[in-house]
Amino acid sequence: QVHVRESGGGLVQAGGSLRLSCVASGRTYHMGWVRQASGKEREFLAGISASGGQTSYADSVKGRFTISRDNAKNSVSLQMDSAQPDDKAVYSCAASNVTWKSYQHPSDYWGQGIQVTVSS
Repeated sequence: QVHVRESGGGLVQAGGSLRLSCVASGRTYHMGWVRQASGKEREFLAGISASGGQTSYADSVKGRFTISRDNAKNSVSLQMDSAQPDDKAVYSCAASNVTWKSYQHPSDYWGQGIQVTVSS
């Protein structure tokens, strides 16, 4: 069984920065982040290939969020800069054998999600 665990959520001031981390057990996967704000659909944010050589970002966070990974630790991070009130959501990490560009496959693995709140 694959375990995916996020950390680093919490409160950030508007304009500030926050770094989310995620660790997946087992082999090296494509990994990424999605979020779901209250009353809204789940939104893909960023993904990174298993090798770390390719990344993908949603237009809504491109230039503000940066995804990176450390394969020695089987971990991925999401650096959130210039936080905005609309960034408030539950952020979830996903691990996939299929792609780094989206996380909708039934075989994808998910963490439980962590809350990020942006204070104005």
